[in-house]
Amino acid sequence: MLALGFLPAALRARDPAIIRDFESRFERLGLPALLLQVLTGVALAHLYLPPREWFAFSGPISSSIAVKLLLLLAILALAVHARLRLIPRLSPQNLPVLGLHIIAVTLVSVLMLAVGAGIRAGGLF
Repeated sequence: MLALGFLPAALRARDPAIIRDFESRFERLGLPALLLQVLTGVALAHLYLPPREWFAFSGPISSSIAVKLLLLLAILALAVHARLRLIPRLSPQNLPVLGLHIIAVTLVSVLMLAVGAGIRAGGLF
């Protein structure tokens, strides 16, 4: 929604307020939803394998869980960087940099979806 709806409008208008408004409204819902997804994802991973095997890369399920967790860390790193460094200094000049972050998070999220679906099918790797 952010990448396809709000970001193009903000870039066209060169108006960071569009992103700030979205972020301030979404954060109240988005952060608890993300926490719930992480907790349920960890619980599901635990159903497939014990945590000591998550990064063993010893089979398709282990490798897929490891890749999904690494993708989650990438999203968290991008989100923390954006929240602490980019959003507080958001201006028309650095709006494209935030746009790159938004696109990167969206792409990594889609990869996480694919890997997660692959786990249900027996693993991708």
